[in-house]
Amino acid sequence: MKLLKNIVIFLVINFGALAIGNLLMANGPQTDWYMNLNKAPWTPPGWVFGVAWTTIMICFSIYMAFLYKLKPSATIIVMFSVQFILNVIWNYIFFNLHFIGLGLTIIICLTCVVGLFTFLYAKLMRIKTLLILPYFIWLCIATSLNGYILLNN
Repeated sequence: MKLLKNIVIFLVINFGALAIGNLLMANGPQTDWYMNLNKAPWTPPGWVFGVAWTTIMICFSIYMAFLYKLKPSATIIVMFSVQFILNVIWNYIFFNLHFIGLGLTIIICLTCVVGLFTFLYAKLMRIKTLLILPYFIWLCIATSLNGYILLNN
């Protein structure tokens, strides 16, 4: 029962992060600024982002609930909080302020935090580590997209 409660809590927090990030980017992907950027040839169509983030946050919420059940610690909460903040602020930095380089720095830091979760707790989480891989892989792709925009605009 506690696991289910933690899954729900992490779902609310993670989808809350998506909602806040969405508000902060304020139609960023539809703005003239973004539309006129030279984007990577491997940039997925817009609808993929919604499907990807929904899947990622469901998997990540389940991952976090299991991890916190197995190892409840302040370190995990701090790492999760840092991930939350970096995930949310990237939208504002990139889409509203148009700070592409700072956005790249933030997304690299976010990728490192998710990478730490992935690798530090792989032995503890075993097969459940697969639940965080969509997040890590997507961040690697997103980092490459951000980097391409920085280098080609």
